Amino acid sequence: MNRRSFVKSTAMAAPMMGSLSNRENTRSIPYSFKHIYAPHFGMFENSAGKDLIDQIKFMADNGFKGLEDNGMLQRPTEIQNKIGAALSKYNMSMGVFVIDGGDNWKVSLTTGKKEFIDKFVETCKASVELAKRVNAKWMTAVPGYFERNLPMDLQTVHVIEAFKRGADILAPHNLVMVMEPLSDNADLFLRHADQAYMICKAVNSPACKILYDIYHMQRNDGNLIKTIERCYDEIAYYQIGDNPGRKEPTSGEINYKNIFKYLYDKGYKGILGMEHGNSLPGAEGEQTLIKAYQWSDSY
Repeated sequence: MNRRSFVKSTAMAAPMMGSLSNRENTRSIPYSFKHIYAPHFGMFENSAGKDLIDQIKFMADNGFKGLEDNGMLQRPTEIQNKIGAALSKYNMSMGVFVIDGGDNWKVSLTTGKKEFIDKFVETCKASVELAKRVNAKWMTAVPGYFERNLPMDLQTVHVIEAFKRGADILAPHNLVMVMEPLSDNADLFLRHADQAYMICKAVNSPACKILYDIYHMQRNDGNLIKTIERCYDEIAYYQIGDNPGRKEPTSGEINYKNIFKYLYDKGYKGILGMEHGNSLPGAEGEQTLIKAYQWSDSY
């Protein structure tokens, strides 16, 4: 039996979860993962419902110790406070949110334009306040699009200077922006791990590191474990997604069991963000996802 068939069969055999109120009274000991895996809102809403706090509880009930929310900066302060309280209640860690408030495709730091740099700096300041509410440490930073009218090295200088200004704001609060190389389209400036590594070395701050999204890096770089090894000292955060399809581990070609074991053996204690969709629909698909993580984490 291959790994995908095993995961699917065990998920089909698993009893479906009861209502949230019943689970509150009969909460069992959750599966003990070796890593801090962080789901995002919506990943389990067929099982937990649409309420964000109920979703956090469902994650905790199934052994997940982290949460990601790219759009956290856009949520009302009241909701941010409730999320922070729920994470504290269930002893969960807050993963990344997007540092620029969701408009990273519109703000290209590569251009060096003052209005873009000022926007980035102001959002770094707002991110400090949000981090206090949800006990966050990491936030995603994306430079934006490649600027065709400027030499590549000059664009790199602009990004380095912008990230230095952001790092100066975040470092005193022990916060870290993690720049993410992406594979969504060829117009993006930051696409490769070695490129991000060079920028980190130039910024030279504990507040500026790499977000190594394994899905994107499989598409852009490949040779995953070797690339991680080469850049390891500047990687502060990882995200997960199998390829093709950007779904949970075991749904594609990436051997996540080997990658998780490698990171565990390296002593990585940070968060692994579940930045992907579900390969199957409904509550059954959510159980398949949970079993996929249990299988991939068992080494």
